[in-house]
Amino acid sequence: MHFIFRRLVIALVTLFLVSVFSFLAFSVIRGDPASLILGIEATAEQLAALREEMGLNRSLPERYFQWLTNFFTGNLGNSVRFRGEAISAMIASRLPVSFTLALLSLFFILLIAIPLSLFSVYREGGAIDRIVTTFTAISISVPGFFLGVLFIWIFGVSLRLFSPGMYIDYRQDFAGFIGCLCFPALAIAIPNAAVLTKFLRSSLFREQRGDYIRTARSKGLSRSLALRRHALRNAVVPSITVLGMIVAEVFSGSIVIEQVFTIPGIGRLLIAAIGSRDYPLIQTLVVYIAFVVVLANTLADIAIQIVDPRIRMGRSDVR
Repeated sequence: MHFIFRRLVIALVTLFLVSVFSFLAFSVIRGDPASLILGIEATAEQLAALREEMGLNRSLPERYFQWLTNFFTGNLGNSVRFRGEAISAMIASRLPVSFTLALLSLFFILLIAIPLSLFSVYREGGAIDRIVTTFTAISISVPGFFLGVLFIWIFGVSLRLFSPGMYIDYRQDFAGFIGCLCFPALAIAIPNAAVLTKFLRSSLFREQRGDYIRTARSKGLSRSLALRRHALRNAVVPSITVLGMIVAEVFSGSIVIEQVFTIPGIGRLLIAAIGSRDYPLIQTLVVYIAFVVVLANTLADIAIQIVDPRIRMGRSDVR
């Protein structure tokens, strides 16, 4: 419990520092948000009134704590780029899209990485092992956005398996919505699945040489069954840390993929906000992405402590 409490405190401090630095960064950037909203034809009186309404005349600490209070109460203000639309409503409408894309990507990652790792170890030194090794080496070096463009060209333009740029709202047709996300999710999943496959494969090779595997084999258990029942369970434990980093990468790395496939999610919203210098919206989205990254790594650390008693025993022995 002490470790979990300490990790939660570290996560909260990290998020607080991220919010401070992001607020300071956008506060020192040149440019007047009031001028961006009202345009070049605004009068001096209109600019002064809007600055007073937005709190731009207050000191920097007062503005930060007001922004932090509004952030926790859900009053995130209005967007500059999208004609004064409420930021909370914009994020709420796009968050299910990005969240579903991330979950689908994680599903594909596990669906690819676990079988490939088992097949590679079971056929150690054979053709399948060499194919898996080649796949991981190539996939790790290929960026997700390039795979996205490749998928559009091959499966969209050439084979016509989907229509590039087409998007179906999840509120209208959920099955069609999932179909639109399959290829973007694969573009995100393949490089990350290669990373997990490489790590899990190494862990399986190490675990299969353990005494408990030899004992299981001596009792008549086949090699494939021993790998699935015993070695995989222990090999997954050190892979949780890598999986935590992959989860953070999936949620934050979908930004470019959403732009490539024109998916109206959080990532595409962030790119549009950056292009129009919509500082209130950028600020909120940066804190959101940081929250996802910190939460994923914190949960991974806590999960390792829970599923592997040896780590807790090791820490108690040190004390």
